[in-house]
Amino acid sequence: MINKINALLNEVENLKAANAEELEALRIKYLSKKGEISLLMNDFRNVAADQKREVGQYLNKLKEATQNKINELKAGFDNVQTVNDDIDLTRTAYPIELGTRHPLSLVKKEICDIFGRLGFSIAEGPEIEDDWHVFSSLNFAEDHPARDMQDTFFIQHNPDVLLRTHTSSVQTRVMENQEPPIRIICPGRVYRNEAISYRAHCFFHQVEALYVDKNVSFADLKQALLFFAKEMFSADTKIRLRPSYFPFTEPSAEMDISCNICGGKGCPFCKGTGWVEILGCGMVDPNVLENCGIDSKVYSGYALGMGIERITNLKYQVKDLRMFSENDVRFLRQFESAN
Repeated sequence: MINKINALLNEVENLKAANAEELEALRIKYLSKKGEISLLMNDFRNVAADQKREVGQYLNKLKEATQNKINELKAGFDNVQTVNDDIDLTRTAYPIELGTRHPLSLVKKEICDIFGRLGFSIAEGPEIEDDWHVFSSLNFAEDHPARDMQDTFFIQHNPDVLLRTHTSSVQTRVMENQEPPIRIICPGRVYRNEAISYRAHCFFHQVEALYVDKNVSFADLKQALLFFAKEMFSADTKIRLRPSYFPFTEPSAEMDISCNICGGKGCPFCKGTGWVEILGCGMVDPNVLENCGIDSKVYSGYALGMGIERITNLKYQVKDLRMFSENDVRFLRQFESAN
């Protein structure tokens, strides 16, 4: 039996394993309950009494040497694994191409930068809102069409919880919690229940601006709009203001810019008129100020809002706004040079 033990001992000393699976197979072969060493232990009872002491020492030596060899091989695999821990096998193959900012992100940043130079700071708010901040505080009548389910995605009633239809809700939240002067710009995603087409979608992005202080006038609004148009499009851009109606501003206006694409000769954007509508604006209605806890006899202000998709369409001449949300890399790669 001692000869058999010595043969196994020589075999163990030369054990090799190429991977963890082979190592486990070796462990099972020698150290498991039905392994080679366990079988020798079972035969130990048949050894003559005068040889048990010597044979037992050889068996213990074999078991200890086998366990040490298995541990040594295992430690080698653990070290290799530690060295390669920083390799993520789920990543795409190298080299990894650098991406680009989305065109809407590019235009949003440009708009925010322009108003930032006028002293506006960025304010953000929740996309899931309540009726007060989206409608009631902004002077919407109870029967206003915007409250209809055809326009708004309601999540629940009593109380009304909905997906915001404009970022004006951010303005009301700021006015409720901040004393004038207030000069903020509110970018964000909004939702409306509309049929999806090349010119409309059920979600889009807005940037709204609010300025509230003492002695703010319509002339201040006009100068801010003219500065924005020239910075956003070109120095020779002209603007015009047309009377309009919004529940939260009075007086209200739509702003058009001169079409720099065709010069009024005719294109899908101006349709031959030479003007393109880009935003709505006006002086903040006194009721809105009072609803938010601001004294309308002391303070006044202006507000304006525009769709980022609309500005991006004009800037990059994109004729189908659905392309902004389709994630087609062939479309997105066209904006790499704009970063």
